[in-house]
Amino acid sequence: MAQVEQRYTRARRALVETLVSAGRPLSIAEILAATPAITQSSTYRNVTALIDAGAVRRVAGTDNHSRFELAEDLSGHHHHLICQTCGHVLDIAASPWLERALAEAARVAEEDTGFSVDDHRVDLVGTCSQCRRDGHR
Repeated sequence: MAQVEQRYTRARRALVETLVSAGRPLSIAEILAATPAITQSSTYRNVTALIDAGAVRRVAGTDNHSRFELAEDLSGHHHHLICQTCGHVLDIAASPWLERALAEAARVAEEDTGFSVDDHRVDLVGTCSQCRRDGHR
């Protein structure tokens, strides 16, 4: 965070520790529930600072709430399962087969368009096990 002149404050450290221990992207409400010592305004401000520093990234879900997770430089490359019913987001490991197929798709896209592909994200959308147990499909 030093390269963007951000201090690693106690609140930022608590947010990072919350994201690490969760092991999945969290909404602001989930972050607040897990770190009650930090106010809502401080949470928004510090999440924004961590995004600007490249330590946290925003994950879009199927509902109106963004979720936040550690940047892949810190957490490792992965993809997401997103529940279209409750909005819950889970991290899933990147399968070697999928990564090879995506690398080939990126190569073809570059060749066809001249666009330079630097990264990719895959979100699989469906219904989580809890919502399925509750009768949602």
